[in-house]
This record gives sequence, C-alpha cells and structure tokens, in this order.
Amino acid sequence: MAKIKLSEKIGYALGDAAAGGITWKIMSIAFPLFFTNVFGLTFYDAAVLMLVARLIDVFIDPVIGVIADRTQSRWGTYRPWVIFGSIPLGVIFALLLYTPDLGPVGKRVYAYFFYILMMLVYSLVNVPFGSLLGVMTDDDNEKNQFSAFRMVGAYAMGFVTLLSFPYLQKFVGGTDQHQYAVLGCFFGALAAAGTLACGLLTKERLKPVRAEKFSGKQFVDLVKNKPWIFMTLTAVCTNFFNGFRYAVAGYMFSYCMGGDITVGSLIINYTVFMAFGEVTCMIFGGLSPVCTKWLGSKRKTFIFSAFICFVTSILFFFIPMKPAYIWVMIGVTILTSAGVGIYSPLLWSMYADVAEYATKKNGTSSTGLIFSSGTMAQKFGTAISGSLIAMFLGLAGAHMITDQFGNPTIDPQSITDSVLTMVWALFSLFPAAFALIMMLLSYLYPIKK
Repeated sequence: MAKIKLSEKIGYALGDAAAGGITWKIMSIAFPLFFTNVFGLTFYDAAVLMLVARLIDVFIDPVIGVIADRTQSRWGTYRPWVIFGSIPLGVIFALLLYTPDLGPVGKRVYAYFFYILMMLVYSLVNVPFGSLLGVMTDDDNEKNQFSAFRMVGAYAMGFVTLLSFPYLQKFVGGTDQHQYAVLGCFFGALAAAGTLACGLLTKERLKPVRAEKFSGKQFVDLVKNKPWIFMTLTAVCTNFFNGFRYAVAGYMFSYCMGGDITVGSLIINYTVFMAFGEVTCMIFGGLSPVCTKWLGSKRKTFIFSAFICFVTSILFFFIPMKPAYIWVMIGVTILTSAGVGIYSPLLWSMYADVAEYATKKNGTSSTGLIFSSGTMAQKFGTAISGSLIAMFLGLAGAHMITDQFGNPTIDPQSITDSVLTMVWALFSLFPAAFALIMMLLSYLYPIKK
C-alpha cells in the first residue's frame, strides 16, 4: 500500500479536534457547572438530564454503527456521515449553550430536547469517524500514527479551547448567559468546519466485507468477542477516569479554591487549569507510538500509562486545598496527563485490532458496530460520572436555593468541609480507583499486540 500523505493524517486529526477538542471537551468540563450555575437547573435536574440523555444514546450508538457498516455511496462507507453531519453538529451545539427566557419547566424541556439531540448527532458523526481508522489502512504502524495524530488533534484543540475560554468570556462581556451563547456559536462553527475538513481530506482504501442483511447475529457475535468485552470495559473506565476529573474541576475552583486564581497576568480558572493537562496529553499522545515501540506492545504500554495515572491521582488528594499550592496541583495534573496522553491513542488502535479480529473470526466486517462501542463507552462513562458528581455533592450536603430573580442557585452556606472533601476526592481518589481497574483489564486483554 502506498505511503499515506501527511495532509490526510492532519485531516483525520481535525475530526477529533472538532469532536474531542471542542464539543466533547466543553460538554464534559463546562456543562455540569453551566447547567446549575448559569442555565438554572437544580442539582437533581442536571444529574438526571446528563444520565438519562446519555444512557438513551448509549443504546443508539450500536444501531448507528450497524447502519454505517452498510452504507454505500460515492463518498464511501463512513465518510458521508462525517461530511453531512458537520453542520448539524455545530448548530445544535450552539443552541445547547443558549439559555432561553422560559420558566423552570420550559428550561427543563429545552435542555432535555437539545441535549438528547446533541448526543444523537454527535454519535451520527463520531461513530463513523472512529470507524474510518479501520478502512483507511491495514498497516499496523499507520494505524498507530493515525491514532496518534487523532489524539494530538483532540488535545491540541482542547488546550486552545480551555485556555482561551475565560479570556473569550471576558472579551464577549455581558451576563454569563450571554457569554455562553456567543461562545456556543463561535465554537460550534469551529467544530463544524473541522468535521467537514476531516470528511473531505480522508480516504477509504479498504472495502468492508459487508453482511448486507440486518441480523441479530452481529450482536450475538459481538458479546462473544472476548477482546471486545475487555476493550469496552477498559474504555468505560478511561471515560470514568476523565469524566470525574473534568466534570468536577469547575466545582473544585468555585469552592475549594474560592474562585479564579490570578498569577501575574495569567487567569487560572478551571478551564485553564485543565488546559495544562491538555497540552501534556497532546505531547505524550504524539509520543505514544514511540513508547509502544520501546515497551514492546500496546498492552504493556497501556498498563504502564494507567499505573502513572493511578499513582499521581492518589498523590493529588494529599495536596493542601489552598490557592498557594496551585503550581503543585498543576504539576501533578501534568504528570497524570502524561499517562492519559500515552494510553488515549492506544485505545482506538486497539479497537482497530478488535475489528480486524472480528472480521477474521466471523467472515464479515463489523467495524462500525465495534467502533460504536468506543463512543458508547465515552457516553456511558461521562453520563454516570457527571450524574454521580451531582448526586455525591448533594449527599455531602450541598443544596440549591432560589435567588432574587427566581433562578435556582447553590446555597453558599451549604458548602461545608464535607462538601469540599467530597469535591477533592472526586477529582483524585475516584479516578485512581478506575485507573487500577484499567491496569487489571489491560493485563487480562487477550490480543497480545
């Protein structure tokens, strides 16, 4: 097979820059705080919204994967979904960050409708986007490179998004609701452009061996696929690990740190704090193929990177909860992100191995169905973690009151030491537990590549 051009790898990277670096990053880190502190939902409403909406979509993802596997068009099997889904993705994302002038019930309906719709459109684009890796090349080294480019794109754009967010808010001015609405339009347009560029720049070289008729046998074959089971459980754990950290970061700065921290001319809020981790993930995502070559296999490299995440997450819990230690917190977060950066590209490259294994075993391709598991795991992990955060904060004693304008807001008097400790543990000890499970699952993973 001819050497693949750099422009195509950059094009593939733009797809995850749009999905992972913009839409999903903002949805993971900003939405829990946005829904409670800006949009005006209660802790309970926000928890149920994120849980119900994403769990509904979890069951839709495999169906999208099956449909995508059978698509035949002049643009290929998976590319048309990316190309024609780009504009709806950007528009619906923008609408989701708009706060309508409605009562509590109207707001709740609006949030549910557009959040569920966003999850659906995200799947319609991202499941085929992930599946592209299985049909662009059959060379294992090229797969690793595509995965590395994808992760570098996602983390590079995630870094830009998170670092620029507070400065863009300040530039836009006005109320918090106005700021989020304007930034929703801006980032939605960027996401649409990046997704469209990905669809136009990539190329499908391998033709899937299609099972033309819909059959329940595919799903039966899937649950009998032992590597797929281990890979999906691992992917769920990686998204629990990331989901807790990103979703609780806003609360950590609002309550544990007492708000934004100014160091010289640098404003360090929760998005900037996590941006340090994003640039680290970008660097180590690019180095992931080198680490894999050095350690000898994807499986060993995954165990090594998960161990880094486990140790550094526990270490974070023992850092004093004071603004004076902000650079220590950033330093430990950078070390954790090095581990995340190494394992992230491996996850998708290993899914490609699972798809190849399934084709050889069953005689037909189920690439879209298998890669839909990655998106499904992403939504399941973030759905549960986001909802658990709202639930645990409520159990620790945080509750809502109604402000002078009739909007629900968090009662400052309810932010006790137990709530602060819970927030700190949700950022550190909870992810550490999932990193430990990731190590065990990787050790037992049956494909020894």
